[in-house]
Amino acid sequence: MLKMRQDESKKYFMIKKSLVMFLVFMLPLSAFLGGIAGASFVVKSEPQPEVVASDLNLTPLKVSNIASEGDIPSVVRTAMPSVVGVTTTSIQQDWYYGTYKGESVGTGVIVDERGYILTNSHVVNDGNAETVKVQLYDGTSKEAKILWNDAVLDLAVLKVEGVGLPVATLGNSDDIVVGETAIAIGNPLGLTFERSVTAGIISGLERTIPVNDNYNIEGLLQTDASINPGNSGGPLLNIKGEVMGINTAKVQSGEGLGFAIPINIAKPIVDEFIMKGEFTKVYLGIKGVNVYQYIRTYGNDLGTDAGVYVYDVMKASPANYSGIISGDVIVSINGVKINTITKLTRQLYSYRPGDVVDVTVIRRGKPIALKVTLQGETR
Repeated sequence: MLKMRQDESKKYFMIKKSLVMFLVFMLPLSAFLGGIAGASFVVKSEPQPEVVASDLNLTPLKVSNIASEGDIPSVVRTAMPSVVGVTTTSIQQDWYYGTYKGESVGTGVIVDERGYILTNSHVVNDGNAETVKVQLYDGTSKEAKILWNDAVLDLAVLKVEGVGLPVATLGNSDDIVVGETAIAIGNPLGLTFERSVTAGIISGLERTIPVNDNYNIEGLLQTDASINPGNSGGPLLNIKGEVMGINTAKVQSGEGLGFAIPINIAKPIVDEFIMKGEFTKVYLGIKGVNVYQYIRTYGNDLGTDAGVYVYDVMKASPANYSGIISGDVIVSINGVKINTITKLTRQLYSYRPGDVVDVTVIRRGKPIALKVTLQGETR
């Protein structure tokens, strides 16, 4: 009996010792795993019995089936040389540090072999950057000039000296369909990860994202291709290697929510720079506010819930000559619905000085058709 109790006691001691050793090992291991949990969600499981396709009655996926949609590596090889890094320095104001020089990095795409580059307006601090440098594919760094920018469109055109530079092919963003391949090239988080490539699909069209309480960016392409700070100004490509958009923003609170400006908005601007070396913007000569904002503030019935409410008309302007008056609501230009000031601004970029357009306004609840001869804006 005594021997049995001794054996049981010895057995209990060995179990207890094994348990202690297990805990001693597992505690630091669990701390280590907890430390990397934020960096990786990959869980490594125990080896499983090998399963072959014949067991599941499946046909193995062939590489040719994947490549039938298109060849992403070929697209990247073709488009990559036209992608540039854009580094700027600007005067910054901060309540803590005061006034200082700040540096930022974005992306651009060459649209003409003579050195015209398309990027975002915010990449060059909306035209207020003190210096702008462009890093080409071959590693060459060049000083660049800001020829034009528009903060509403969030587009800018830069120029570097050069000949025979590699040029991107611009596509037709009106042909985009949801679900097609989208490839982004850019410099996420700076030049450390220069010319990073991400791929996904077009997730949506005609998206609107708020910039602040009074301003939205409209008509954007949505993609789940990863876009991060530094990708701004870079190309969003289709499977043919054509630029379909210029990457501009992402939603910080969500995953896979990136946005790009359709390339057709930029093409008239780019074409005029290529042909004339400059761009002349047309204007109406009005001061306006979005109808939904006007109604929210004043509550008045304007006869429509969308459009641009005109609260001032400039003298000797196209609007003044055509008969547009304060209190009118602009609802369409050449049959294109005008819902907001942003839409109005973008639509005007489709026209050149001297073009005559049909403008429909709502006046005292009734539609009125007017013809407006557009003039070039002088800077």
